[in-house]
Amino acid sequence: MVRAWMPEVEQCRSNCRMRGSGNGAEKSCSAVDTALAHLLGLGILLCMAATPLHNQPIPFITLPNWVKAAAHCGFNIQPIFRDLGIQMDLIHLESATIEPALLLKVMDACIARSPKHHFPFVLGETFAFEYLPDIETFLTTSPTLRDAARVFDWVRELINPMINVQLLEEGDLAALVLINAGDGREFGPPYFRETIFASVLKFGRMLLGEPVPFYRLQMRHAPPSYAAAYDEFFRVPVLFNQPRYALEIKRELLDRPLDSAFPALHQQAEYRVEQRLAQLPRKAGLIADIEQAFSAQPRLLGQGIEQVAATLELHPRTLQRRLRELGEGFAELQARVRYRLASEALRDSTEDIESISERLGFSDRRSFTRAFVRWSGISPSIFRQNGSTR
Repeated sequence: MVRAWMPEVEQCRSNCRMRGSGNGAEKSCSAVDTALAHLLGLGILLCMAATPLHNQPIPFITLPNWVKAAAHCGFNIQPIFRDLGIQMDLIHLESATIEPALLLKVMDACIARSPKHHFPFVLGETFAFEYLPDIETFLTTSPTLRDAARVFDWVRELINPMINVQLLEEGDLAALVLINAGDGREFGPPYFRETIFASVLKFGRMLLGEPVPFYRLQMRHAPPSYAAAYDEFFRVPVLFNQPRYALEIKRELLDRPLDSAFPALHQQAEYRVEQRLAQLPRKAGLIADIEQAFSAQPRLLGQGIEQVAATLELHPRTLQRRLRELGEGFAELQARVRYRLASEALRDSTEDIESISERLGFSDRRSFTRAFVRWSGISPSIFRQNGSTR
């Protein structure tokens, strides 16, 4: 597996600790955290797709999936890792990380070696839960699609708060929407987002059978040169240049009983996952301190780094330096917390949108709406209409 750890991470590993990526959290290297690191092995892919706001290393525990996808496409992935200076270490698989830019180079190289297949689609289609059988058991024994979709909540809560896949219900349709959790920028080409939806399609087939009754796929990017491959692979209408990334399905299917439902095993799998989640250490560190300050004093969201530094009793330059060392940007962190607080207020309260925008430091409702659309692809009012149905 990739051993792209920073020196201080290696030192932490010697003490069976590893500093969490991007949020200042510290995660133990116990079997519990090994399982959590593998929670929905697409974590690595979702981290990439959901707009990572920093360059911190991210978990890379899906090596066998990449090897398998490469073999399916007719090439050996080992030379790619060798040429990029990536060392293989399955023994320490649970603690392997990789920098996002390096992972994109791996993806580019795999695509170049796979002229007959679009590698991101194959990577998603061949994905399997090889490291956390409790999650696969939970999925395969779910009574409904609505219940199965709960895995995305676990991913967002436990792997990376910037991962945000929401189930939204809109009239006769429902959609799995990949929502940006930051300033609206996207990491590189659409390859990792393609992989996510390819994997969702795979598990949809597993739960619903063939043909999968998806309605359509929406992608924010322009049609790529290989757009025809989308039609061949997904076999549903694909719309490009859309305001969001979403895979839509008829809403009635969310609560249709699934043939594979197994209530006893499903409950046991859920219990095992929840037990592991309960053992996660509390988030600590500078990022957590800043997020807590924003949450406790939302007025800070409309102010600069000087005011936040004063609240934390730090010099502004010291705060900037420490954020830089963590690979974070103040504006991106501020945007991420704004989005989280806005989403919670819209979903869980009756506070009017004007008050929310003012409380979160926006100059007016129009500015708030523009920012929220950039983050989520939908307006605050539409989010409020749909959010309570999750």
